[in-house]
Amino acid sequence: MNTLDYAMKMEYDGEKYYREQAELNKDNGLYVVCNLLAEEEKNHARVLENKKKHLAYNLHDSDFLTNAKNVYTGSKGIEVEETNYPSQLDFYRNVCEMEQKSIDLYQKFLSDATEEDRKLFEYLINQEKQHLEAFEEMSRLLQNAEWWIESPEFGRRREEY
Repeated sequence: MNTLDYAMKMEYDGEKYYREQAELNKDNGLYVVCNLLAEEEKNHARVLENKKKHLAYNLHDSDFLTNAKNVYTGSKGIEVEETNYPSQLDFYRNVCEMEQKSIDLYQKFLSDATEEDRKLFEYLINQEKQHLEAFEEMSRLLQNAEWWIESPEFGRRREEY
């Protein structure tokens, strides 16, 4: 399997994974995030597929970050219940690991790429880095919220009342 075939399979596998995660998270904010990621992966796969077939392809900037800002639009109130699913923070951390692996793989492909393929792999690296940055930031925000609530040093002291 050559690098284009491998990358294409990886992107389609990513799309499938995020669609499955969206179905598991229909009732929370991860549903929107997972569907956004699935579309991103699908678009990457199509670019790779067009490259392989020697068809025209467009390396357009992603609107992922713009759409991700609207993740909480229409969200329901917070409900706490027992679940067998990972927390949102755990999910974001897992996504960060997968995005980093994609970056590492595309950087390896870039180092072995022909001059013709370099631009494509640079584009994919940039796309995956944007995803990674977004999810690292979301992880930080959620982690900070947990630390703030759980850490007594940030709470009001009795003498402040």
